[in-house]
Amino acid sequence: MKHPIKTAVAAAALLLTLPAMAEVVVVANPKAAEASMTKDQVAQFFLGKSTSMTPIDQPESAPIRAEFYKKVTDKEASQVKSLWSKLVFTGKATMPKEVGDSAAVKKAVAADPKAIGYIEKSAVDASVKVLFTAP
Repeated sequence: MKHPIKTAVAAAALLLTLPAMAEVVVVANPKAAEASMTKDQVAQFFLGKSTSMTPIDQPESAPIRAEFYKKVTDKEASQVKSLWSKLVFTGKATMPKEVGDSAAVKKAVAADPKAIGYIEKSAVDASVKVLFTAP
């Protein structure tokens, strides 16, 4: 190795360019009966396979949305959108309510005991209950 310092600086610069992934948590109203859920249970709501809770989505442009769907449903956000489009077209479901950001998700979930949403772990407060933490 001729230039270990240059190599170390280059490696550090590369790491800084990687996107920082926030820890994603699934939240519900504190009055919700469920104390926790598995990944598969959460996926059921966000894939339209269960209607006992109402999913609250973040905007398509939000990085957390893509991260959530990849970690929880093992699908790209575009695949999930396509799936929902089919469900809506056939009359089997209505699209999840879409709100502006994690603060809006918390507000919607806090106001509706049947709502379920996802936010950054750092945004959790007493207005919501964490049901699942995405790996």
